[in-house]
Amino acid sequence: MIDWNETHAAVWRRRNGTLRPVRRIDHVQLDDLLGIDRQKRALVANTERFLHRQPANNVLLWGSRGTGKSSLIKALLNAYANQGLRVIEIDKDDLVDLPEIVDDIRELSHRFIIFCDDLSFEEGETTYKHLKSVLEGSIELPPENVLVYATSNRRHLIPERQSENQDVKIVDGELHYGDTVEEKLSLADRFGLWLSFYPCTTGQYLAIVDTLFSQYQGDRSELHGKAKQFAMERASKSGRTAKQFFLTYHG
Repeated sequence: MIDWNETHAAVWRRRNGTLRPVRRIDHVQLDDLLGIDRQKRALVANTERFLHRQPANNVLLWGSRGTGKSSLIKALLNAYANQGLRVIEIDKDDLVDLPEIVDDIRELSHRFIIFCDDLSFEEGETTYKHLKSVLEGSIELPPENVLVYATSNRRHLIPERQSENQDVKIVDGELHYGDTVEEKLSLADRFGLWLSFYPCTTGQYLAIVDTLFSQYQGDRSELHGKAKQFAMERASKSGRTAKQFFLTYHG
């Protein structure tokens, strides 16, 4: 049994059917995350309402890889753990166990974020149905002390086929989707707050590099040239790429 007064985060291990306390939490702070101020403000505001027992939304953070979606969740925990915030991470393949996990924490005084990282579903997968019941409840309302924060590269979480749009119709001037599209949209619609993340501009990428290399005493122009070459080789300008560049070249 986890002592949530001492444990700030846990991960679900389906094979053992238990929550494993996280002993080494990523120390990333909100101020460390650059270029996503709009998303940061919205998520902080939603989380603070949740902590103050006010209405708050489940959140879907979607968009380009390496743009800080997962780091933002970790930074929230570091910022608000002393106010009772706790995080439980669960893999999307283990969502079948989510209702039981939630049952075990619904009566506790702490406020829990269920964190699903890189959430998406392929054709034929049905485990997302277990997530639906936690997001909006069934015959029983969802618990007041639990929210779901999920990250994904897909806005609607489930792949969309061009052929599915053939069933879309205009009726009396209003758009009506086909049954297949409606089923796929219904999952993402249960997240009341959508936050979109886009690739960094070159300026934003170099600003992150400069922050990471704040103690650098050499030629900044040369450093920027190496940073841009590093990003080009990976076809990605992002906070993740900037951190990888720092870990490679900071010596």
